[in-house]
Amino acid sequence: MGHKEDLLEGAKRCLLEKGYGRTTARDIVAASGTNLASIGYHYGSKDALLQQAFLALTEEWGEQAGPAEEVRKDLPADPYRRFHDVWERLIATAGDSRPLWKLQTEVVTRLDDDEKLREAIREPQREGRLGMAEGFLGLDPEADPEKARVAGLLVQALATGVMIQWMVDPETAPSADDLTEGLKVLMGERD
Repeated sequence: MGHKEDLLEGAKRCLLEKGYGRTTARDIVAASGTNLASIGYHYGSKDALLQQAFLALTEEWGEQAGPAEEVRKDLPADPYRRFHDVWERLIATAGDSRPLWKLQTEVVTRLDDDEKLREAIREPQREGRLGMAEGFLGLDPEADPEKARVAGLLVQALATGVMIQWMVDPETAPSADDLTEGLKVLMGERD
């Protein structure tokens, strides 16, 4: 790996360990084994590097949490079973992904005061929704963009809420069974 990749990996480690606001350029340099000048040369600024590292972390989580291509091809036909399977996979990541969700929560609290950060994550968030629709539900965003968009919005909204509940109180946080039964209640299919 070169300095650029080393910096990105070091920044990702720092974000997960220290958070967005407490990570300094010196922290990144120490974690990456590079030098301060490398940050400006490769990324322009520490903030630009942190934005890139944050986006890389969230993309990596999506790739790990989503089913492999062969699983997507065999998603259950029953929509409730499919919904259950998606949430079982996502909830299974709750323990290991806790530092990432803590970081995501911190980043959201910074958006009102950091327009560059908001701009940096706006389009990747939109792409992430489509990725969730495709990866978790098997929907093709090119074949049916509106269906993928609204399904991605729902999965993204639920994922955020579910993971926050797991961060606050894992003992009472929802299981895939709970979410599936709740959906059935909302759909009027359970008394």
